[in-house]
Amino acid sequence: MDGILALAAANLISPVILSFALGVAAALARSDLTVPEAAAKALSIYLLFAIGFKGGAAVAANGIDARLVGTLIAGLILSALLPFVAFALLKVLTNLSRTDAAAVAAHYGSISIVTFVAGTTVLESAGLTAEGYMVATAAVMEAPAILSALWLISRGNGDDEMEPGLWREILLNGSIVLLVGSFIIGAVTGQDGLDSIASFIVAPFTGVLCLFLLDMGLVAGRGLRTSARLLGAGAIVFGVTMPLVGSLAGLGAALLLGLSTGGAMLLMTLSASASYIAVPAAMRVALPEANPSIYLTLSLGVTFPFNLTIGLPIYLAIARFATGG
Repeated sequence: MDGILALAAANLISPVILSFALGVAAALARSDLTVPEAAAKALSIYLLFAIGFKGGAAVAANGIDARLVGTLIAGLILSALLPFVAFALLKVLTNLSRTDAAAVAAHYGSISIVTFVAGTTVLESAGLTAEGYMVATAAVMEAPAILSALWLISRGNGDDEMEPGLWREILLNGSIVLLVGSFIIGAVTGQDGLDSIASFIVAPFTGVLCLFLLDMGLVAGRGLRTSARLLGAGAIVFGVTMPLVGSLAGLGAALLLGLSTGGAMLLMTLSASASYIAVPAAMRVALPEANPSIYLTLSLGVTFPFNLTIGLPIYLAIARFATGG
């Protein structure tokens, strides 16, 4: 317990977390501080490209093996099954409609790439590394949860047809295309490619992440200020319980696969995170009747801050204990 508290304390005073806290505080205080939308989009593009490229270069250095394939399959299974767990918890803890519960559940089977990136910074500060293909695992965990949520809805209303354009919305979502594309570029060019642009995607990475999380803090704070009344106590409990449940599922998969301590921690982080980019875009097409104020406030205003401040140190401590790392 002392180790977890020490990790949490160190994480809370890191520039990354304090930047997020500044954004939340500014939004709650109704400051006019804002990050222009174009700048926020540029920051997200940079982060996705950098993390994908570095992951691809790491795979090129280590090669493709059975564990990589197994991890990708595990990611697909986790993303497909976790929405069912989330849906069951929501039905117990809240009075959300089936549509809203399914929409929320989709977010908790998919992943938050920014939480994943923050997890890599926690690993680096602890002097640990993870398998490079965890980036590819993040990419494959984006879409299955959406399909699971749609199945939950179709089971309730007897409609088995998918909304036209949904497959395109899922597979050509900008974050997925950029993450997979940069991963492939990194894998093709390898370490030489990484060395050639290291001054662009390695050294500035943490600073860019701080600015991005400042913007995320502003978004989360505004969501809490305007939409928190829509969430009851049960929904808040879900928002901090589901990440812990998901992380344990990720840990079980990591132990079966024999991942390193860093790899286990990142798979736990992916399984514990909640999407606020890819899934909301898909839900606008697939479930337009679902209330965005509910699923966005839960994923971005409750679970995201929980993971950043408390969750990541817990996942690292548990991964270290479980793997002996």
